Amino acid sequence: MAEPKSYATGIANSLLDLVSQIPDSPHKASNTPVKDSAQVIKSASLRAASVSAALAIPPGPFGMMTILPDLILIWRIQAQMVSDIAAIHGKTGFLTREALLFCLFKHGASQLFRDIVVRVGERYVLRKTSLRMVQRLCERLGLRVSQRMLGATISRWIPVAGAVAVGWYTRYDTQQVGQSALDLFSKDIDTDEMKDVTESERNLP
Repeated sequence: MAEPKSYATGIANSLLDLVSQIPDSPHKASNTPVKDSAQVIKSASLRAASVSAALAIPPGPFGMMTILPDLILIWRIQAQMVSDIAAIHGKTGFLTREALLFCLFKHGASQLFRDIVVRVGERYVLRKTSLRMVQRLCERLGLRVSQRMLGATISRWIPVAGAVAVGWYTRYDTQQVGQSALDLFSKDIDTDEMKDVTESERNLP
């Protein structure tokens, strides 16, 4: 297996490429956004699970080689899901690279976004950041993901059962991403208002 540092760099670069091209959505603003979003989440979760489980079938060293491609494919499915949920809520204009990263990783690394996405009561404040800040955020996420990967590699050595476990986790992870997106885009969203938010008012999700 490659060194964790090289994995972290590869993951960071992949994430930066991903958020640099926000996917378009075929969906339009819906009169039943929660119901339609739930269907999008269900469909994306099943698709992601199938892809991830299939890539985890090769055992041993061959299975290890599929880890990073697996992550990239799953993130693309999840990014499309987030874009669809934003469109269903009529909030495509708020789907920035920062918002996309927040939806993808809020459930596992919310503290990394405390200065970028702030919840104040029933609304969110999104802060637009520099490219350098986004790069640094991707680097930190890359390190976290690579560390998590080290603890999950054993499943790649277990035929069939390992693939089932990987698929199950990917489905769960995609559902969590979908819920983060649903929570964000179902609320009122403001941008560039960090100056109006004090530390005492912050209620990080």
